[in-house]
Amino acid sequence: MGLKVYEILVILLISSVIGKPEEEHPQRVVTRELSDKEHFEQQHHNSEYDHEAFLGAEEAKTFDQLPPEESKRRLGLIVDKIDVNKDGLINREELKDWIRFTQKRYITEDIDRQWKQQNPDNLPTLEWERYQKMVYGFLENMDPSEIEKDGTGFSYKKMMNRDRRRWQTADKDGDDSLTKEEFASFLHPEEDQYMSDLIVVETLEDIDKNNDGKVSLEEYIGDMYRGEDGEEEPDWVKSEREQFNTYRDKDGDGFMDSDEVKNWILPEDFDHAEAEARHLIYEADSDADEQLTKDEVLSKYDIFVGSQATDFGEALARHDEF
Repeated sequence: MGLKVYEILVILLISSVIGKPEEEHPQRVVTRELSDKEHFEQQHHNSEYDHEAFLGAEEAKTFDQLPPEESKRRLGLIVDKIDVNKDGLINREELKDWIRFTQKRYITEDIDRQWKQQNPDNLPTLEWERYQKMVYGFLENMDPSEIEKDGTGFSYKKMMNRDRRRWQTADKDGDDSLTKEEFASFLHPEEDQYMSDLIVVETLEDIDKNNDGKVSLEEYIGDMYRGEDGEEEPDWVKSEREQFNTYRDKDGDGFMDSDEVKNWILPEDFDHAEAEARHLIYEADSDADEQLTKDEVLSKYDIFVGSQATDFGEALARHDEF
């Protein structure tokens, strides 16, 4: 199944545990996107995107394991939290604010966790030398050829150098140590306007395979789809080709330069939380009054907290059995 790449690609190079970084292809994250799931997969709506947008990724995993009745009970408590003015209705602003809160909570928790992990003594700043030793210290015991490139083409040296550059960019006072605020920019550059140029550079490095400083149509498609020889391209890939020619390559020269890449990955005129709030209200607003009652939310709980893993859609149909 081909996966569509959204507007921004950010590599999170920090391992979730101290030690050897992950060797797999780096995760591609949408700037201020609400989930790492695709909202539409091959033009079909993916409800798991809504779960993570509404709950936050970590909370969504918890809900995935709950029985339907417990899931509905907890959803009711969440609805009460969203209804800030306690009028019994959730309007679009309240829902949008909640969605933004869930995303901010994930980022804050991730920063706190990584700060404690990399700086267990809770010093005011974290030095690069200390960080490098904790994250990349294992390189000292590796063969130089393994450091440069393993069998898959993955380069630990390149990974460390990329981290180093991001560190220096986040280090606004130039002392080679990061405060917690600067460390946040290092971990989540998509949240800091100051880091936007670096994000463009990293994206170009990921997609620009011939290193000519621009992205061709072939590189753009190749980053998201690798079909077999003789295989007919899916319709969504054909659509992406049209998107490139019509919207991405604004000057029509057949390439995206750095400014065009920035316009693509850092759109200024799209609010993901606003769009998701509108979508959820559209799905659950049975009386079309542009706001949701608790009953409307609970009647569509499979949209808000459902899971393919627990077959919540079917569970809702079997409601009387519980």
